[in-house]
Amino acid sequence: MATKDTAAKQTTENQVLEQNQAPGFGIEKLYVKDLSLELPNAPQIFTERDAPQIGIEISNAASMLEDGIYEVILTITVTSKIGDKTAFLIEVSQAGIFQVRNVPEENLEIIFSITCPNILFPYAREVVSDASVRAGFPPVVLSPINFEALYAQQKQQQAQDEAAKTTH
Repeated sequence: MATKDTAAKQTTENQVLEQNQAPGFGIEKLYVKDLSLELPNAPQIFTERDAPQIGIEISNAASMLEDGIYEVILTITVTSKIGDKTAFLIEVSQAGIFQVRNVPEENLEIIFSITCPNILFPYAREVVSDASVRAGFPPVVLSPINFEALYAQQKQQQAQDEAAKTTH
């Protein structure tokens, strides 16, 4: 009887050990870290009748908070111009705290550049739309972004830059 109990206990300990070493990913918290809304030409800009031109910039950054816990920030800047006048500028930094355990170091960049931004983007998109409406403008609805393609493009550009450095 004692042999069965010992074997069962050993199996349970092995399962717990395997679970602790298995790769893991989890969302701990999602939040707006920073939000800026500027209307530098208000109220005169509201009398303009021309269609605005919208410019969008996107960036992301990741930092380790503690072992296996990371903060990833997706920053989106939306600039609306009518002619040479800025109608509004919205900048949102949507952040998340993610638990990433037992993932090889070479895979972390992919998680921080593709997986986490894919999770954060819908929240940032909602903040941008809400801010533009609160500023007195029609909602700015951002189209979905393929972060995998952006990452591949960045890697290709980095490779080209490295190749250019070595040939000069």
